[in-house]
This record gives sequence, structure tokens and C-alpha cells, in this order.
Amino acid sequence: MSSTRPHHAQRRMIRSRDTQMIGGVCAGVANYFHLDTNLVRVLTVIGALFSFGTVAVAYIAAWVLLPNA
Repeated sequence: MSSTRPHHAQRRMIRSRDTQMIGGVCAGVANYFHLDTNLVRVLTVIGALFSFGTVAVAYIAAWVLLPNA
């Protein structure tokens, strides 16, 4: 049985250089999930304020681990 669906290139989450403000992490996440970049930035700031630094640590880890565009 053969599949007739086209093979799509595998999506990768990368840091964006086009619309980056600090590290490009929020822009990369927004591009990956097809969301507005400003929405992701606002949610990241709110999460960093209310998560006792967990989101901030996750942002820094993503900044280090995600490849640059």
C-alpha cells in the first residue's frame, strides 16, 4: 500500500535572526507554531514573572541549545 501524501520537509525549531529582539527564541517559537511573535513574547514575560524564574531558565536553555537561523 503506497501513500499518496507528499513528503514534507521536517520542521525544525530554530532561533530567528529576522525578527529577534534578544536571542531570537520567541521569534523562532512563534515561527514554528505559526503564532504572532509579540504574543509569544508577552506570554514569555508573563510566564517569567509568575513562574519564579522557570521560564527564564527555559529561555536561556533554548537560547543555548537551539541552532541559529
